Amino acid sequence: MDPVRFLLELAPLAGEEARGEYVARHLPGARRDGLGNVFAGEGRLLLLAHLDTVLPPTPLRRRGERLYGPGVGDNSAGVAVLLSLPQRPGVVWGFTVGEEGLGNLRGARALVEALAPRVVVAVDGYLPGVVDRALGSLRFRVRYLGRGGHAWGDRGTPSPVFALAEGLAALHALFQGQEEASLNASSLRGGEAVNAIPKEASALLEIRALAPEALKALYEKAVAALKEAARRHGVEMALEVLGERPAGATATPELLRAAEEALATIGERPLFQPGSTDAGAAIERGIPALALGVYRGGGAHTEEEWVLPQSLKEGQQVLLAFLEALGVG
Repeated sequence: MDPVRFLLELAPLAGEEARGEYVARHLPGARRDGLGNVFAGEGRLLLLAHLDTVLPPTPLRRRGERLYGPGVGDNSAGVAVLLSLPQRPGVVWGFTVGEEGLGNLRGARALVEALAPRVVVAVDGYLPGVVDRALGSLRFRVRYLGRGGHAWGDRGTPSPVFALAEGLAALHALFQGQEEASLNASSLRGGEAVNAIPKEASALLEIRALAPEALKALYEKAVAALKEAARRHGVEMALEVLGERPAGATATPELLRAAEEALATIGERPLFQPGSTDAGAAIERGIPALALGVYRGGGAHTEEEWVLPQSLKEGQQVLLAFLEALGVG
C-alpha cells in the first residue's frame, strides 16, 4: 500500500479519536481498547506509532517537494508508514494515544502491559535516526499562591507572579551549561486584570536528562530553587508531578544490527541518538526496544513542520528490511 496516500488522508484529521477511526478502517482485523489505542495481529514483536500530535492539524500546504502542516511528520508520517505495511505472522501493529504533551505514554504503556511483547519498536522520527536510548523526563506544574488585592490599595502585598518570575529565572540559571539535560517552561498563567494583584501564578515545567540519577538530582535542585523563590516573596507554593518517562537503554545487539542492515538498503548508516518515544514504555519494563525513523523532514512541534512525501517510501522499505533482518520478513 502507498504510505503517501495514507499521509495525505490522515494528516489533516484532528484528534486521536478521528485518527484512530481512520486507522481502524484501514487496518485488517483492527481492535480498540478503552483508551483509544488501535491494534491488530498476534506475536511477540510490537510495532508502535502514536496517533496524537502536539499542535492541531491544519490544511496541508505544498512548497516545492515539501509538504507542510503541524503534525504532518510527528507522527502522521510514522502512522502512515506503519499502516502501509502488509501484516505478517509474529508481529502486532499498534497505534497509540497519549504519547505527546501530558499523555505520559498512557497508550503505549497500556499496550505493553496487555500484550506482553518480547520486543518493541516505535515507528517515529527522521531517517536515518535510530533512538537507542530513552531520554528521561519529569513534567510538573508549579503554582504560587497569595491573597491578591488591589494594585494600589493593597500595594506591597506579596505577588505570586513575581515569585514565579524569580523561580523561573533561578531554574534557567541552574540549567545553563547542561549538555545532557534540558529545561522547558510553558503555559504561564497569572492574574486577570492589570490593576489587580494576582492570587495565583503557575507554569508547566519539563526536565529531561539522559541519566536517571541526573534527572532525579536536577529535579530536587529545581524544587529547592522554586521553594526558595516562594519563601523570598512570602507566598505559598504547590507542586504537582504530571508525568514521568524513563531514562535508559535496552536495545540488544540484534536490534541495532537489524537497524544498520535495514538502513543500508537505502544507502544510509544509522544515526544512533537518545530520544523520548513510545519505546520508553518497554524500556522501563526491561523489554528490548528502540525507535526507528521512517521519513525525512523538519520543524517538528511547530506550525512549519514539513516532510518530503516520497521519503515515506524509503521509510517503508527500511521498516520492511528491519523486519526481515529480525527474521519476521
